[in-house]
Amino acid sequence: MAEDGSLLVVAIDGPAGSGKSTVARRLADALGLQYLDTGAMYRAVTFAVLARGVEPDAEEAVAELAEALKIELGADGAVLVDGVDATTEIRSPEVSRCVSEVANNQRVRRELVSRQREWTRQRGGGVLEGRDIGSVVYPDADLKVYLTASPEVRARRRALETSDVSEESVARDLARRDAYDSQRVNDPLRQADGAVTVDTSDLTIDQVVNRLVELLRVADPGGGPTD
Repeated sequence: MAEDGSLLVVAIDGPAGSGKSTVARRLADALGLQYLDTGAMYRAVTFAVLARGVEPDAEEAVAELAEALKIELGADGAVLVDGVDATTEIRSPEVSRCVSEVANNQRVRRELVSRQREWTRQRGGGVLEGRDIGSVVYPDADLKVYLTASPEVRARRRALETSDVSEESVARDLARRDAYDSQRVNDPLRQADGAVTVDTSDLTIDQVVNRLVELLRVADPGGGPTD
């Protein structure tokens, strides 16, 4: 178990389009745990930054906004930012273009990592997905997974989610974000030590989830899904 032995934590990291969100939700259901999309938190901050006319690279102003911001993540995927429903807006192209820069802000990361750990403590564990869960947020998670997929598959998946954007445009944005996230100074995207890599390119969601459940059983024979 993570930390003091009372938490069951699964950390799922990987680039956009690798299947993190879908797999994490399904795995959480299979294990009887709650699910946290940490990327939605960074997108919520970015949404607030843009909505209030703050420049994403204005480090102090962005950090102060993040530290004061109320972010509510519903089990149904709804995202409220200071009471405003921003579920759709946080996935906009504008937010997608700026979220990496906001996420590179050290104070923003420190604030949100603290909130992510508190969320997990309050729920007795959970399935957390993002880009630094296994490396920073919960390096001692019960299971650490790095999901990946070919660039073509990732672009196709993302293009299907945003029907008004071409697959070529999505592919360019993914390449740009991959480079930025993997090279940033603060908590770059990388495979955590001890994480299991799963390439989801040719796997169904059920196949991925079943594999992770089995890996968790091997890592913790007394754990596994609840009935």
